[in-house]
Amino acid sequence: MGQGRQEQVARSLAGAVSEEISASLAPVDAELERRYPGDPGTRQPVHTVYVPGDAFAADTIRTWGDRALAALDEHAPDAGSFAAVLGLSDELAEPVYTRVRAKLEHEPIEDLRVDFEDGYGPRPDAEEDETAARAARLIAEAYENGTAAPYMGIRMKCMEAAVRDRGIRTLDVFLTGLMAAGGLPDGLVLTLPKVTYAEQVGAFVRLLEAFEKAHGLDAGRLGFEIQIETSQSILAGDGTATVARMIQAAEGRATGLHYGTFDYSACLGVSAAHQASDHPAADHAKAVMQVAAAGTGVRVSDGSTNVLPVGPTAKVHDAWRLHYGLTRRALARAYYQGWDMHPGHIPTRYAAVFAFYREGFEQAAARLARYAGRVGGDVMDEPATAKALSGYLLRGLDCGALDIGEVARLTGLTRADLEGYAAPRRGDLTVSAQ
Repeated sequence: MGQGRQEQVARSLAGAVSEEISASLAPVDAELERRYPGDPGTRQPVHTVYVPGDAFAADTIRTWGDRALAALDEHAPDAGSFAAVLGLSDELAEPVYTRVRAKLEHEPIEDLRVDFEDGYGPRPDAEEDETAARAARLIAEAYENGTAAPYMGIRMKCMEAAVRDRGIRTLDVFLTGLMAAGGLPDGLVLTLPKVTYAEQVGAFVRLLEAFEKAHGLDAGRLGFEIQIETSQSILAGDGTATVARMIQAAEGRATGLHYGTFDYSACLGVSAAHQASDHPAADHAKAVMQVAAAGTGVRVSDGSTNVLPVGPTAKVHDAWRLHYGLTRRALARAYYQGWDMHPGHIPTRYAAVFAFYREGFEQAAARLARYAGRVGGDVMDEPATAKALSGYLLRGLDCGALDIGEVARLTGLTRADLEGYAAPRRGDLTVSAQ
């Protein structure tokens, strides 16, 4: 209290007014909690790697890591040469390069999808059945022996009439195989491609419900990603945002929205030479996805580039610069995940991600430390900003760009502290830090 006389506090409204208003808004409060639960607080992989079903093998993850390391050895054998290709500062060159190599040695792939859609194509039923059963066995074995990626699963064929039965059958064979091998792994991810109508999402939910009931699984155990690859998935015939309807139709099971660069671009008539994740059409689609997903707990992923880093060194360097630039661009726009289609893309994926977190680390840590200690500075941060700063540091920790020791040293906070700031109660975001 300041000095001087104490102010008299008077009120005009009876407590019943507040109670009546609260009662009238109770349905809205419940709807907010249901529709917008916030980020789940789990790790989000920085990329998804797609491997055709017939090409997936027990050593796929290790093989991709080895091929990525070989590409570095051949085309950028030290920190200086790699930094020169990508334009990294002298300060970032060594820590980024060292971390990239360590990542490729110990966890080259964060999320792997065995593909039964475009990357696999139409096959005889017996062949696809066998491939799906084999994928289930190999993934189960990988989780059992510790060689799995943090996240693994399949992309089935879509729910359109021509391939619907085949997609359902593949999913059934795959999931049944996992159950027979010991159950569903925690890192299981399913991807539903080429969704055009929310009703297709609803039908997929019924399919997953049927499998859960058949095996006595908890309701909601199976979640899935929705792949956004058609114009109809962004804008419905009545002018509404279809993707928002899809999230609702998933009934809490949607975990991600993945942008399909080339199918979506082709759907809009973009010529092949200009189909890229930085095309204005791509930016529009992802912006709609991002707004629709905000607060729902559904995460947005960017797509891929089809320019492969293969051939002579000059050509590899050009492809690396393109991929690095696209990844940095996506990160700045809060698309923290993307697709990688070739082992040669992995070094620049991690280089872009690690540079993004390391170059902003000290400033973010200092701002969060000031906020946590209620110490003034040249930026006045509020709870929403503290949430963003904590989320930034947690993402850096999860992917290996940052170490918990250096984060703790600069912030004075534990990981549990960071998680608390990153996932505040809804009301906390309306209260100023000052």
